[in-house]
Amino acid sequence: MKKTIFIIGALYIFCACPYILSAQKFDRSVKTIENFEGSIPNPEQDQEVSKKLSELEKKTGKKPNIVWLIVDDMGYGDPGCYGGGAAIGAATPNMDRFAAEGLKLTSCYSQQTCTSTRSAIRTGRLPVRTGLIRPILAGDILTQNPWDTETSIATLLGKAGYYTLLTGKWHIGEAVGMRPHDVGYDEFMGYYPAQKEISQGVDPRRYPDLVLNPERMADFEGIRPDDHLQHGFKGGKTEKVSQVKSIEDMGRADQVLTDFTISRIQELAQSDQPFFIDHNFMKVHADNHDNPDYPGLSAAKYAYKNAVAEVDMHIGNIVKALDEAGVLENTFIFITSDNGPQMDSWPDGGYTPFRGAKGTTFEGGVRIPGIAYWKGMITPGRQSDDIFDLMDLFGTNLRLAGISTDLLPKNNYYDFIDQSSFLFLEDGKTNREAVYFWWGKELMAIRMKEYKQHIKVIIPQDTHMWIDYSTVQDVGLAPWMFNLYIDPKEEMPVGHRRSAWLATLGAKLKTHAATFKKYPPKQIGL
Repeated sequence: MKKTIFIIGALYIFCACPYILSAQKFDRSVKTIENFEGSIPNPEQDQEVSKKLSELEKKTGKKPNIVWLIVDDMGYGDPGCYGGGAAIGAATPNMDRFAAEGLKLTSCYSQQTCTSTRSAIRTGRLPVRTGLIRPILAGDILTQNPWDTETSIATLLGKAGYYTLLTGKWHIGEAVGMRPHDVGYDEFMGYYPAQKEISQGVDPRRYPDLVLNPERMADFEGIRPDDHLQHGFKGGKTEKVSQVKSIEDMGRADQVLTDFTISRIQELAQSDQPFFIDHNFMKVHADNHDNPDYPGLSAAKYAYKNAVAEVDMHIGNIVKALDEAGVLENTFIFITSDNGPQMDSWPDGGYTPFRGAKGTTFEGGVRIPGIAYWKGMITPGRQSDDIFDLMDLFGTNLRLAGISTDLLPKNNYYDFIDQSSFLFLEDGKTNREAVYFWWGKELMAIRMKEYKQHIKVIIPQDTHMWIDYSTVQDVGLAPWMFNLYIDPKEEMPVGHRRSAWLATLGAKLKTHAATFKKYPPKQIGL
């Protein structure tokens, strides 16, 4: 109770100062629908993108295809186009090429962990609103199915005539009623958990006290997540295709999944029906195991680096399949990661130039690569530091499919922004003013323009230990305010010394927190 009172009090103190008078000009966002996040009005930009999309539809005769390529736990600094690549032992020629031929976002944000991001981009809502704040684990007793009151992007696209396929990692529930094909996808081919949760049962080098102990293995069988490749259909059967019985099986998983996605592209491209392919790589989430068909694929030869190189190869082959199927010019592709690198598993972890890592709301945990590629629609060579939240993919998909937000429940609050004009126009500007960061049920921080303000922080107790050995702390007398343009590593707060906007960001946070009064967060038992 004392911590809650302190945070509210701190926000009140800083919101009450005279600087608040400038907030109206500084904050360009306008709320036009009560239960939707406000956006920056760009009417001319909006009209221009409507015309551009309409002309494309007249040319092709159907809505555009949509392909998401989501890497698991890839750091901001892993791809070459973001400063990594060959320079850190794992070249990424395909991601680099698509960034050069499309739009590279340098302020693209996720949630701080896997399940949180994966739920947010498919519901258009912050995880704290849906209750999907972390993985649903063995032993968890849920008070309700969180999906019962959610409308997924797959459901909406399906109603608009799209064929919807999710390939790869899901991680948002494996019980009946929570699987991809239960919540709107026409088809699912993949795994419910992360690869570490699967491979730990067959990896005696990393987990000898489990795998080499028969009694513990017997106990583990009662709680282990499903270790099968699943193939399921909406309203139809779910088949267990194969089981991961070795680390070699796990190492080959992404090749199997990529082959399946490519085969479905070849089939779906022959139809008049547009498609949405939501492809989620198992790599580069720890524990990474080499694909035995591509041993030592990277220059570094370490398992994580080999995984980065392999994922890049698969991305190139998926895009190549779209091109060979003749649908590349009518397909919007977005390449990203679900959060920052998991440094607790180092050296089986990625690279970020920023402070923090997966599990934190410092930049290292939430700023990730974001590459928008659409041949003929996105001007090659674009780069922008305007703010983009991965939840905005939800709104952009709605725009591409011509779906009205009127179809969304009125009793839910929505956090996404339609960013189609930002992504698809040569001089497009962001329609989002701020990104809010949560850690579970704790409101942590906000980014607005180049400023980042924390009211709670996660502090590691040892090098790299941002999850297993860290603490959540209140910030103290004042919010920690950073100017990311002069201090991208968030090392020196400038709130009272070099910023006139401390109170303005505080007011924005307070307004955001107020949305939870009328639209309370869902309690599902996590």
